[in-house]
Amino acid sequence: MNILVCLKQTFDTEEKIVLENGAISEDGVEFIMNPYDEYAVEEAITLRDEHGGEVTVITVGPERAESALRTALAMGADKAVIVDDEDIETDEYSIAKILAAVIKDREYDIILGGNMAVDNGSGQVGPRLAEELNIAQVTTITKLTVDGGKATIERDVEGDIETIEVSLPVLVTAQQGLNEPRYPSLPGIMKAKKK
Repeated sequence: MNILVCLKQTFDTEEKIVLENGAISEDGVEFIMNPYDEYAVEEAITLRDEHGGEVTVITVGPERAESALRTALAMGADKAVIVDDEDIETDEYSIAKILAAVIKDREYDIILGGNMAVDNGSGQVGPRLAEELNIAQVTTITKLTVDGGKATIERDVEGDIETIEVSLPVLVTAQQGLNEPRYPSLPGIMKAKKK
C-alpha cells in the first residue's frame, strides 16, 4: 500500500505572534509540523505497518520546511518531498495545484492530510487536492480501517459519528482523536538525517 501524506510547517502554537506591516513577523519564531498533520503521519505509518508498502510525506514551503519533513521521517515515514515555494505567493488553491502536479504520476492508495492548518485554519487544501486528482475525499476522520480495495471511515459530524465506506484511492483529513502521534525516537532521528 502506497500512502502519501501532505503536511505543512506552521508556527509553534506556543509562540508569541508579532505583526509587522500587516504581516506576521517570522523573526525568532519556532516552526513545527502542523499538529493535525502529525495525526496524518501517525495514521500513515500505522497503516503501512499493518498492510505493508511505503509512506511518502510531501510539503510545499520554504527551505526551512525540511525540518517538518525530517520530523515525519524520524517518526517512521520512508520518503520525503519538498517543493520550494520561496519565489511565489501561495494560497490554498495554488498549494492544491502544486501538490496535484507532484502527486499525479505517483502510485498511491491513500492520501492523508491534517484537517486544517493551525496558522490559517481554512481546511481547504485536502478537499481541493482531491478535486484536482478526481478522487473520493472524506474530511475530519476519527477512525480509518482499510480492507482490500475499500476503506471504512468514521468522521465527526456535529457531535455524532458518521460511518462511510469508500473505494480506494481516497484522500482523508485527520482530526484530533484519530490516534496519538508517536514521538520521534533517537534511532529514528539518526536515520532521518540520512534519508
